[in-house]
Amino acid sequence: MDWKSKKIVVIGMGKTGIAAAGFLGRQGAKVIAVDEKSPDQWGDEFSRIAREPWLTIGDYHHIDILNGASMVVPSPGIPPNNQLLVEALKRNISVISEIELAYRLIRVPILAVTGTNGKTTTTTLLGKILRDSGKKVFVGGNIGNPLIEYAETDQQDDFIVAEISSFQLQWIEKFKPFIAVLLNITCDHINYHGSFDEYRRVKASIFARQTKKDFAVLNAEDQEQAGIAESISARTYSFSSKNILPEGIFVRGAEIVLKMGQAAEETYPLDMIHLPGAHNVENVMAAVMAARLCGCSREDIIASVNAFRGLPHRIEFAGEKKSVKFYDDSKGTNVGSVLRALETFDRPVILLLGGRDKDGDFETLRPLLKTKTKNVILFGEARERIASLIGEDRALVKTEKLREAIESAYRIAEPDDIILLSPGCASFDEFANYKERGNHFKEVVRNL
Repeated sequence: MDWKSKKIVVIGMGKTGIAAAGFLGRQGAKVIAVDEKSPDQWGDEFSRIAREPWLTIGDYHHIDILNGASMVVPSPGIPPNNQLLVEALKRNISVISEIELAYRLIRVPILAVTGTNGKTTTTTLLGKILRDSGKKVFVGGNIGNPLIEYAETDQQDDFIVAEISSFQLQWIEKFKPFIAVLLNITCDHINYHGSFDEYRRVKASIFARQTKKDFAVLNAEDQEQAGIAESISARTYSFSSKNILPEGIFVRGAEIVLKMGQAAEETYPLDMIHLPGAHNVENVMAAVMAARLCGCSREDIIASVNAFRGLPHRIEFAGEKKSVKFYDDSKGTNVGSVLRALETFDRPVILLLGGRDKDGDFETLRPLLKTKTKNVILFGEARERIASLIGEDRALVKTEKLREAIESAYRIAEPDDIILLSPGCASFDEFANYKERGNHFKEVVRNL
């Protein structure tokens, strides 16, 4: 693909945008870099390309930077209603995401994992299973390294395992994974996509260009995925944690059962999974299904899953003080993840809920809050809106900062209580990201 001397606008100078700009510049393109933040806030990574002769820093607020542009590459998180994107589409300038750009240059089969919740856990576990089975694997995408960085390597791996977000799927044209996994679809990022229907459409687009040579893995228990399989050309398998399936992977008693075509069914012990919650059983089944499609053996899969202990900030045990247990689910940034976290525990918890709102449908939490919580502590920017949606009938405490919420929860806690941070919101009102929020939670707990 010839980029020489072409003018390309890259919007957003986070890790992905900087990687895309660097790649295009090295291919001979004239790159215009823009961001709503001033260049002195673009971080240390930008310094690697800041003085390159092919780079120009543009004005984020002036559409004139699109004059003569051949293409626009928006970073994940740049919404479709951004004025530069809207104007680019009006001018028939191609708008593609970084994963689309990378896909056009990648020769290695891609295993793509998407869904509202569980993407990172499933992607990481799948990468581990493949590596433990002797495969050469690159793991990246929405976690780790951007795919465009892989495009510049010698591409000698057997597979790429990529976490793919809806932001990245928003601007694809040819992107076609060898295996596409859709874990679940729950209400999230409505303020970005405009509506839940549009969010669902974008998630399902991961299957749109697959052929009969590819595979699709779906969640049979997800009502929002109903009907999606009918429009998929790939060979389709489903997973279920509740029902026995004629084909696919499902739970039966104390086993996970895998059935593929005419082959004899395989069984995997359910107790090989050391991650809390039924949702993680689903994540593991999706990873197992994809791994078997890649030729991994049952024995290698069991060994890898048995050794996997999960990731930080995902219902992670964060300590115990005076017989009160604390769990960090800071990665739970939407209502669906809060539901899954609450269902993990067999007794009522003190729930810390709040942060920066993403137009979450918190009213859907009301039935579970009555049975699964003994107190709800609301914090951050979203505390008043959440209170209005879940009802003031709960024993609500409202605080501005997370630290105050933790301390309030501890004051009212009794021995054997569980205090769970599962905020259901973004972290940006107080923290740079969910990791910083989770680490702050753990630090406060240590110092109680």
